[in-house]
Amino acid sequence: MRQSEHHSHSEPARLTRPPRTLPHLASLRHLGPNWYAAVMGTAAVATAGAALPLHVPGLRTACASVWALSLALLLTLLAARALHWTHHRDQARAHLLDPAVVPFYGCLSMALLAVGGGAMTVGRDWIGTGAAVALDAVLFGAGTAVGLAAAVAVPYLMAVRHRIEPSQATPIWLLPLVAPMVSAALGPLLVPHLPPGQARETLLLACLAMFGLSLLATLLMLPLVFARLITGGPLPLLLTPSLFLVLGPLGQSTTAVGMFADVAPGVVPAPYSGGFGVLAVLYGVPVMGFALLWFGLATAHVLRARRHGMGFAMTWWAFTFPVGTCVTGAAALARHTGLVVYEWLAVGLYAVLVVAWAAAAVHTARGLVSGELLAGPAPAPAAPRPVTGRTTSGAVR
Repeated sequence: MRQSEHHSHSEPARLTRPPRTLPHLASLRHLGPNWYAAVMGTAAVATAGAALPLHVPGLRTACASVWALSLALLLTLLAARALHWTHHRDQARAHLLDPAVVPFYGCLSMALLAVGGGAMTVGRDWIGTGAAVALDAVLFGAGTAVGLAAAVAVPYLMAVRHRIEPSQATPIWLLPLVAPMVSAALGPLLVPHLPPGQARETLLLACLAMFGLSLLATLLMLPLVFARLITGGPLPLLLTPSLFLVLGPLGQSTTAVGMFADVAPGVVPAPYSGGFGVLAVLYGVPVMGFALLWFGLATAHVLRARRHGMGFAMTWWAFTFPVGTCVTGAAALARHTGLVVYEWLAVGLYAVLVVAWAAAAVHTARGLVSGELLAGPAPAPAAPRPVTGRTTSGAVR
């Protein structure tokens, strides 16, 4: 806003406009919490690559580099979102009241957790084990607190403050419910670094509790999403990639039970430590089977959407982190079953992950350079289709 315009209005009107001294912050107005998905996807490339049951020269170094990039993205985005809340508070409040945007607050939790977990798996090669443990402890604590809060607050807002129709159900609703599952899968990395006894057992069983709450909450929400898909037809084109979000709780829960089995010996009494090993196989194998079924279904929907003109949107990042959880889940099954088929499954899914990450990253960079991704939402069409409702916040841009 020009200075002359600023002085030509009365005081009450001036207070409703963005601050005159901060015009450069206008580009952050439409920066929503969905952007944390880029951090999650980038960290997933690093952690999933480190979990592969292969020894490829240079792979671990490349994964450490990608993890460093995810850390830089996280710090940048945290700062940008802080500025957004400070200077565009009205828009931030609007996000909380928008049922299409508020579930993305689960992405903040998962971004913190994913970067912290990456510090323990590959980041320690560069920063040392002590620094990695300290960084993960901070990020795990913050991410878990945010995730548990989102798992309660977002469904509460959806029930009390939002007005939602069954036709609006999308896999995005799963995001705040999956966040505690990410804590459950990554918390065991810190167990060996705690004092033996009560501290280790408490953290392990706390992770098991978060596994349960996230799994049961997902089982409540997923039927709504599937019923919407079957009875309401395909999702709007820009939202179609969000079907891959269903893979998140499936792959992450398989990863979690595998991690429980890895650290349980010596942490919990013998009968239970052996039980974790049984759970890793008896739970992980059927759930991974369902994940592969959903992978095929989601892929078919995406191919259909591409034929109908689906272009790039930030929802393309749904191709990354959920697939990464399936990579780590398959790798966990390979460890606990000894079957080569799961090793090859992990490798094949990782190839999909890398291609998807590269495509999303390149298009996101182009959108940032052009300014398109941070622009306001386009005006609604004169006669919108009933199934292509668009939010006023630009969350699916």
